[in-house]
Amino acid sequence: MQSDDNLPRLAITDPATFVRAAEHFHDIDVVEALNGADAGAAARVLESMPVERAAEILAHPGLDRVADLLERLPLDHAVGLMRPMSADRRADVFRRLREPLRSNLLARLDPAVRASLQQLLSYPPTSAGRIMTPEYVAVPPDWTVEQTLRHIRAVGGRMETIYAIYILDPATQRLARAMSLRELILADGTATVMSVGPARKLIAVSPTTDREDVTRLISKYDLIAVPVIDDTGRMLGIVTVDDVLDAIVDEDTEDVQKFGGMEALDEPYMQIGFATMIRKRAGWLCALFISEMLTASAMQSFQSQLERAVVLALFIPLIMSSGGNSGSQATSLVIRALALRELKLGDWWRIALRELPTGATLGVILGILGIVRITVWQVAGIFDYGPHWRLIAATVGSALVGIATFGSLSGSLLPLALNRIGFDPASASAPFVATLVDVTGLVIYFGVAYAILKGTLL
Repeated sequence: MQSDDNLPRLAITDPATFVRAAEHFHDIDVVEALNGADAGAAARVLESMPVERAAEILAHPGLDRVADLLERLPLDHAVGLMRPMSADRRADVFRRLREPLRSNLLARLDPAVRASLQQLLSYPPTSAGRIMTPEYVAVPPDWTVEQTLRHIRAVGGRMETIYAIYILDPATQRLARAMSLRELILADGTATVMSVGPARKLIAVSPTTDREDVTRLISKYDLIAVPVIDDTGRMLGIVTVDDVLDAIVDEDTEDVQKFGGMEALDEPYMQIGFATMIRKRAGWLCALFISEMLTASAMQSFQSQLERAVVLALFIPLIMSSGGNSGSQATSLVIRALALRELKLGDWWRIALRELPTGATLGVILGILGIVRITVWQVAGIFDYGPHWRLIAATVGSALVGIATFGSLSGSLLPLALNRIGFDPASASAPFVATLVDVTGLVIYFGVAYAILKGTLL
């Protein structure tokens, strides 16, 4: 089997040569070549391609700099590329355009295409309506299987998918039933479509349903597409599995970036301008810096203990990182469970009962490692912690138990609290957990130190 690195690559020498070579490559190979080329050269390639193929490439979700490419094309040619696109892909392209090109293109489209586009763009950004397409196979309930198959042959080339067929009331356009192409092909040609396959509960969503919920439905019921209906049951469009996959990639990328303590990027990393990169990252970084000042304040309040037992300062990085790591683990687990709807806000007490013994056990493991480390260093003569080294080892070990327990507990409950008050847990949990556990960890550490070392070092 050939690896991706060993496959032949497309390279832009001149537009005509590239277009001829591109006939033998997949769309994604062409997209990657255009992404790596100068915007002017990529635009000339699109202009030289047959309109149908150029429209497919332009609508590909992996293509970068869509706005830049279209701005370099003649307006009439850009309008011509919009027409062959499926409705959902056309809407995706328009979302990435800038003014005045966006308005100029919209004004030149056919009235029916423009109305469909404006409807799709009117739905919330992360809703099913934004990624649905009105191009699907629909038939009335009194048609036979043979009539339906002939209809699919006639219109299938213009549809997003032909593997899901929908039966609509011809008067109201309300969805009555859905079937697969497999069920249709295997049925008797003279039978009516309403008699094909077992009668199942209709799986459908509204246009305002969040696309993550659509993803869960498609995964749960193993669907090729899910119908989108309005409040009266009238069919508006479908969301296909390929659109859902694109949405998953977008959502996961956004969540990973937010979890790193920054705003989500709207463009690929290499396409982000310097000023935009600073704006996306500086806000949270400044907020974290200011909040971490609490750590300095906490250390200042224990200045006298540090002056009398300087050896305690050696373990501050160890203590803080252990608490932060345990909190981050719990936060990651809970945020993912919330995203998958495995947990809800009312489950906080179950989470607390689960994380409390988990955190304590992890703390005991870390505490033992800390005690062993201090003992080995002292006995082997690597470092002298003084005559009270056993008490110092007990202090570090005991503090790690408390800090890991608190880190796990706060890291698991904080996403729920942030979700409850309207914050995005993915964007806020990691920064808040880091600050909270750092400050509280110091308090726990020096509190334990005072209790154990009082009368000796303190």
